[in-house]
Amino acid sequence: MALSKAQKVAVLVAIPVLFFLLPAPEGLSLIAWRLLGIYIATIVGLVIKPYGEPVLLLAAVAASAATIGNTAGAEEFVKVSHTLAGYQSGTTWLIFTAFTLSSAFVITGLGKRIAYHMISWLGSTTLRLGYVTVFLDLLLSPATPSNTARAGGIVFPIINSVAVALGSDPEKSPKLAGRYLLLNVYMVVKTTSYIFLTAMAPNALALSLMSPILGLNLNWVQWFLAASVPGLLCLFIIPFICYIIAKPELKNVDNKAIAKKGLDELGPMSFREKALAVLFVLALFGWIFSDFLNVNATTVALITMVLCVVLTIVSWDDIRKNKAGWDTLIWYGGIIGMSGILEKAGFFKWLADTLSANLNFGDHGNIALIVILLLSVAVRYLFASGGAYVAAMVPVFATVGKVAGAPVELLALGLLFSNSYGGSVTHYGGGPGPITFGAGYNDIKSWWTAGAVIAFGSLLIHATLGIAWWEFLFSAGWLPTVN
Repeated sequence: MALSKAQKVAVLVAIPVLFFLLPAPEGLSLIAWRLLGIYIATIVGLVIKPYGEPVLLLAAVAASAATIGNTAGAEEFVKVSHTLAGYQSGTTWLIFTAFTLSSAFVITGLGKRIAYHMISWLGSTTLRLGYVTVFLDLLLSPATPSNTARAGGIVFPIINSVAVALGSDPEKSPKLAGRYLLLNVYMVVKTTSYIFLTAMAPNALALSLMSPILGLNLNWVQWFLAASVPGLLCLFIIPFICYIIAKPELKNVDNKAIAKKGLDELGPMSFREKALAVLFVLALFGWIFSDFLNVNATTVALITMVLCVVLTIVSWDDIRKNKAGWDTLIWYGGIIGMSGILEKAGFFKWLADTLSANLNFGDHGNIALIVILLLSVAVRYLFASGGAYVAAMVPVFATVGKVAGAPVELLALGLLFSNSYGGSVTHYGGGPGPITFGAGYNDIKSWWTAGAVIAFGSLLIHATLGIAWWEFLFSAGWLPTVN
């Protein structure tokens, strides 16, 4: 039976109260123990959702500040001001400002225009339409950290309208084309989402939570280099897998007519679309050559956001109405700050010491790595939010893997990418899932079958080709090693 809102709130209150009443374990400071109670309550709240994420995180930040101020000796470990440190993080602002580019593709119609041109060039069969989705999503992903907005606001409406234009009806003829096309939309977006640091908001969050534990930091280019070989291979294979599992009855498509109709409805390309296309290319160059230009990725994103407003590509009102962007700013800054104060209070060091005394893979660090990555994918059956999974499990898996002797650089990269493709396993594993599944073309059996094949198949590719590629990058000095 589902819990009522009052019952959910009672659960969230009971968790930190219990931690306040119980003594801290040996070796762990009292303030770290109490902050852990608030952190666990927050994670539970992200799963059961009595309130939205921003409300939960603001409450957690406030409770953490009050706890620090009222716990004897707390100042020896962490200060009240540290609770707000997440809002000073460049990572938080990088993702927030990138949301402006994301919304601009929807508002101006440039995303649709690109899609219809791709359909005209490539989409002469249903299988090739699957690759139109790949190329469109891959092109948009560097500037759209909300994969829900990317898949739900740009890709889904177009591909859904294509399915309708092909005569595929959700009730009468879902297998004609719609079942394949819509399944492919979701599986593709869960793969493009980890190829770029800015392709999904939880990417940057996972990196921020993991860095204090494993000591690995990546910039935009280093992330792409690490993800490119295994990610692009997975992306190439996915339309074939979806085609086999949800094989469409229709093979050939009058793509020219579909594209012409869509482009006619959009009309001539506007100044705003042209300006956005230029800014998008400049932003990509800025992220790629940030070291050469001596600017960081956040600075590039901030400049791009300001130029979008100055050139009237979007208005400040559009930015204010971008609920997803503001929600992300509030709750990502909060969760990064909470993780930071736990680290300063010595919780992760205590956890590592405790686990190392009770967990031992001996000299089999690579086995520990594979086991951790396998668990990271399997546990995604329990999570309906990539952000909630990252906040709850990434610090735990990173700590467990480190003390179990897994190679920390490979462990970090494996966890950063499994965060996204692991969400393929179910139709609720990420924001775009309910949107694409809700179109009515798909059944749970074929969806979960494709999801399991793609998620665990991606894991196999990352655990073989991916590891070989990462070892080459580290040995060549193209990725930073952990000291």
